[in-house]
Amino acid sequence: MRFGQEAMFCLLPFVFELLLSYKQREHITVAALCFLIMHVPVPGKGMPDLSMKERNDLMRKEQDLTTGNVSKKLIKFAVPLLLANLLQSFYSIVDMLVVGRFVGETGLAAISNASMISFIINSICIGVTMGGTVLVAQYKGADDEEGQRETVGTLFSLSFFASLLVTVSGLLVYRPLFQILRVPAGSMQDACDYMRIICCGTVFVFGYNAVCSVMKGLGDSKSSLYFIAAAAVVNILLDLLLVGPFGMGTAGAAYATVFSQGISLAISICCLRRKTFIFPFRLKNFAVQTEKMAAVLKVGLPTAVQMAVVNISYLMITGMLNQFGVSVAAASGVGLKVNTFAGMPCWAVGQAVTAMAGQNMGAGRTDRVKKTTETGLRLNLLITLMAVVLVQLFAGQIIMLFEPQNKEVIADGILYLRICCGINSLVYAALYTFDSFAIGIGAANIAMVNALLDAAVVRLPVSWLLAFTAGMGFPGVYVGQALSPLLPFLVGWLYFKNKGWESKRLIQPADHT
Repeated sequence: MRFGQEAMFCLLPFVFELLLSYKQREHITVAALCFLIMHVPVPGKGMPDLSMKERNDLMRKEQDLTTGNVSKKLIKFAVPLLLANLLQSFYSIVDMLVVGRFVGETGLAAISNASMISFIINSICIGVTMGGTVLVAQYKGADDEEGQRETVGTLFSLSFFASLLVTVSGLLVYRPLFQILRVPAGSMQDACDYMRIICCGTVFVFGYNAVCSVMKGLGDSKSSLYFIAAAAVVNILLDLLLVGPFGMGTAGAAYATVFSQGISLAISICCLRRKTFIFPFRLKNFAVQTEKMAAVLKVGLPTAVQMAVVNISYLMITGMLNQFGVSVAAASGVGLKVNTFAGMPCWAVGQAVTAMAGQNMGAGRTDRVKKTTETGLRLNLLITLMAVVLVQLFAGQIIMLFEPQNKEVIADGILYLRICCGINSLVYAALYTFDSFAIGIGAANIAMVNALLDAAVVRLPVSWLLAFTAGMGFPGVYVGQALSPLLPFLVGWLYFKNKGWESKRLIQPADHT
């Protein structure tokens, strides 16, 4: 099968490294598993053949976010993104669950610290490719297929070179960063083993996010769900196999994550090639268009900075918490994972707001942009409230999933959730909605400013003052995190209420031909 061949070529380096590292019996097991994975059927295969015109008409109708009921369109677009985000979060959640069970608190502390750097890498990937989502969406709204094609080719090439840069940078800095963060000595080697492998898989993360950003910009939120579903299954199976029976520890969890990310990329590319798609996969079409690259980076760089700043602040927060011992580090890492998981619905709605705002901005429908944002805000507040209630009701049981025996880790993890997953989560939901709106219309600098306010003005200084100057200890760090979204929320709300954004365009009127 073509899919199996393409996937194998993408993942070959990791497969070989894995196979050459272990005993012959394990060679056979992993090789058999790889073979089965490579022959997973591609979603959509076996569907009735349609004419080119029928396919184009069907796709155009389904992906057009500039018409129809705003609430229905937003929810319909957001639900697949939510499911995809939830499944994708299992990459790190399952890593921690399995490592916590088989390795213990030292492994949890290692994963917690390594995940901070991993989050930064992922945020750069998502941020850079987000520029592609917005630009494709606005060209889609303007019904400019040539602009869409040039944007896609530019984005794919840009993502590839960016992945190489991030990979090299990550490999150079992760160990010094762990030393600066004072990672506990017992967890240092595990953290380094995990991070080395994750850095080498950055090209998969960039590639997959580039493909998904194009799909979201075009109005397709369903396809990514299929890709993530296959990857999640692979990740869980490999985690259980490599960390447990094979005894690979945190390195096994990292291999499982990278391999599953490669699966996502391989499937997504194959599906794009089989679909009627605006971008023909020919070498000449990957040429970087200077104008398109500038527009992508105009949104992508501020968004990457926004996401990187937030995650760097979490990295520095982790460094503060590491000073209070392994138990606090492990508990805080688990609490952050749970809090992140609870925020998945909010992120899905935000991504939907970005795509819908982008298409409608390109079509000149500023009234619909406003309605989309208001609808997204109400929806985000509702679902976040539900998530907060569930977390508060079952905080103890949730923490014990990760560490069922260490009472200190359990108690500290519950305290984290009590403080950091409460009323402040509703403020964050509103903030993220306004940031998503700003990115969608091409004003990503607003989201970047809000990230700096969140991290540099509130989160880090307040956490430090409360924990060390005021003598509150690690609970002071938790309180500082809980207060961080208040100021940027106010800025985002004021920008939305200001009418100045209605005249903004990422694409030029001359492009609307």
